Amino acid sequence: MSEVELSCLAYAKMYLHASQFPRCSVNGLLLSSSPAGGTICITDCVPLLHSHLSLAPITQLALTQVDVWCSQTQQRIVGYYQANACVSDSSPTPCALKIAEKIFEQCNNAVLLMIDGEKMFPGCRAPPIVMYERKDARWALKDKHTIMLRQWEETCSIVNQLFSSGDQALLVDFDSHLDDITKDWTNQKLNAKIMELVSPANGNV
Repeated sequence: MSEVELSCLAYAKMYLHASQFPRCSVNGLLLSSSPAGGTICITDCVPLLHSHLSLAPITQLALTQVDVWCSQTQQRIVGYYQANACVSDSSPTPCALKIAEKIFEQCNNAVLLMIDGEKMFPGCRAPPIVMYERKDARWALKDKHTIMLRQWEETCSIVNQLFSSGDQALLVDFDSHLDDITKDWTNQKLNAKIMELVSPANGNV
């Protein structure tokens, strides 16, 4: 059972994606810049859709483009995240399971992360996520003790700061990019802003 470490950058973007479209289901891909084997370090994420999550052609197009971009930036797709439109429902949908399965075919320790909408509030004491791993030919809940989000209080503070500043409006998902191709789905501007906040919180490490 491999450990999973979730970065502030990846968590912040997932949170902002779900916050930007509070009445919609949203999804995205989890990325790692660390080599395969051992702990899975989720270093970034790519927000994908906020409508028609089950529309296969758009999902396939997004997967292909993200895969190409990852190969150019020394990253790899290691998982999938989703927040359901109904905040009280954090169960994986058939769509979530299908996409996670596709990622698992390329990454045998892939994870499926569901955002728990009921726990998405300022000051929550634990990350509002439910994580699954592929085990015995099915997706099973992952042991919470194998999931790490270092410096959770600092991460919460950074996310609250971003949210208070309205920075969720800066986030571009693949859906928005398809509506206006000048919008950057890799979110370089937002990434830079988050990393500026992360550096002081981590003592400039």
